[in-house]
Amino acid sequence: MSDFRAIDAAFSAASQIAVADVAEAKAQGFTTIVNNRPEGEADDQSPGPSIEAAAHAAGLAYYAIPVAHGGFGEAQVAAMADALQSAEGPVLAYCRSGTRSTNLWALARAALGDDPDRLVESAARGGYDLAAIRPLLDRLASRRG
Repeated sequence: MSDFRAIDAAFSAASQIAVADVAEAKAQGFTTIVNNRPEGEADDQSPGPSIEAAAHAAGLAYYAIPVAHGGFGEAQVAAMADALQSAEGPVLAYCRSGTRSTNLWALARAALGDDPDRLVESAARGGYDLAAIRPLLDRLASRRG
């Protein structure tokens, strides 16, 4: 069973989930699952299409927004912002460790105008450090101001 880490009331991050974790996500009230892991990144990861099928069978929305270790692009930030805004309840995003998912959440929220200080604090409560992307958070947030 994966460790779902609450970042804020509407978003949690996790390391790689398995098909069985989808039922647990549903039981915990998540309405959307976001896969931020590229297919084939590791031999032991659950295939995205299997997670997607389980999510749809459970009545959950599913988005694949893969993020490679090379970083984030504007299209990924925009796709995550769209997924967050479309969600009808709490979102669970996963990658290898939850770090890329949390970083992408923060970038999307900053692009939507959220306060970078609040994003950093929320991520820290979940065990994630946004220091490496803080300048980008500030830039994205300033576009909305």
